[in-house]
Amino acid sequence: MKSLYGKFVLVSVLVLTGGLVLSYLIVNSVYHRVMKEDNDAKHVAIADSMATFIGENSNLDLDQYMRTQADAGYILYVTDREGDGSFYGGPFDDKTLPPGTVEKVLSGETYHGMRDLPAETFWAGYFANDLANTAGVPFTYDGRPHALFIRPDIGLLFSELHWLTAIMLVSIAVIGFLAVLVTAKRLIRPLTELTEATNRVAEEQFKDLPDIRRADEIGQLSDSFRRMADKLAENDLARKAFISDVSHDFQSPLQNMRGYATLLMNPELSRDRRLEYAKIIHDESGRLSGLSRQLLLLTSIDQFTALPERVSINVTRQLKEAVRKFRWSFDEKELSVSMEAENMEICGDRELLEKVWENLLSNAVKYTPDGGEVAIVLKKEDHQVTVTVEDSGPGIAPEDRQRVFERFYRTEKARGKEGGTGLGLSIVKEVVGLHGGSVVASVSDLGGAKFTVTLPGR
Repeated sequence: MKSLYGKFVLVSVLVLTGGLVLSYLIVNSVYHRVMKEDNDAKHVAIADSMATFIGENSNLDLDQYMRTQADAGYILYVTDREGDGSFYGGPFDDKTLPPGTVEKVLSGETYHGMRDLPAETFWAGYFANDLANTAGVPFTYDGRPHALFIRPDIGLLFSELHWLTAIMLVSIAVIGFLAVLVTAKRLIRPLTELTEATNRVAEEQFKDLPDIRRADEIGQLSDSFRRMADKLAENDLARKAFISDVSHDFQSPLQNMRGYATLLMNPELSRDRRLEYAKIIHDESGRLSGLSRQLLLLTSIDQFTALPERVSINVTRQLKEAVRKFRWSFDEKELSVSMEAENMEICGDRELLEKVWENLLSNAVKYTPDGGEVAIVLKKEDHQVTVTVEDSGPGIAPEDRQRVFERFYRTEKARGKEGGTGLGLSIVKEVVGLHGGSVVASVSDLGGAKFTVTLPGR
């Protein structure tokens, strides 16, 4: 039985059955510990009252009196020393008594058969219609000692009760089983819907998902499933957009390289044109190489749930080294570079943080016009390290300041610049996030763009 519905029904039936068995065992235990002795004492008292009545009425017709008592719902056995015994009422299933029982009762002892019957179960003890399962008392009639053994006629007194009890138990079982089926169906239906929805989501169908409004765990599961499906839908769109952007960014330089390579095969091409086309192919191949490196870096970062390395880093020294690497780019465009930096350290991954400074400085060089300014400020505020990189370039429009950190997103002003991939600022954001920090884009006092990186200090 592999389905959850079948398992639930089976477990419920087993629980119901186990409950009935356990209830029977509890009733059996109560009977043996409490009811058995009380039942015996009650019937001994009834037998004593009969014996007293017989003893006080010498003219009593014993046979008629016993028949009357039998009609009242008792099974009786009366005997004397001569062994003349008579049975009244319903028949005994077993008419034997323990050896010497009659002699002991005739001698004046009371027989506690109901109390002392070695029955293991409630059913065998209470409902056993045996002569041994009686209460026995002595009495005197017609000057001779007699023994009276009595027990209730269960068949007469409780036949209706038997049927009512049986009907009640069967009704409980049937109603309980039907209730289990209905309840299980109601419980399993939303799980079945979620299973079908899961298969649709696996096929990238994110519409028409079940909307299960419940205040229990299944409702919580449905809410979690919908959130997961929405996130998967977003990721699916992002993945497709990413593939489209990657294809476009790879296709454009590849087409350029193919086109200019075709032109280079012209034997009549002049030397100047040949050098020009070769330079274009060189630049486009460099652009592809940079794009591939950044894609590999982003792929590696996406796999990180924590920093691969966490060491003490002198941010001041690292920034100065990054500026030194770009010195030739600054000099080529005659950019004025200023740097204010306090000496401070943080904990992080050295190589990843280097990528942050390199990308920010690369953007500053790329978008700042010749003779412009670049300002770098490093300071500590409220146990946090803040690094700002500003330039005097065209800046970033307010509507673009959030989107510039998206992968492959490039502003209109950036589209005309050579060498851009739209991945640099995405790398900055991912790396800073891994370090527990943040990065924002704003307008610079120099008139261009300003990027502010905030990292936890030591």
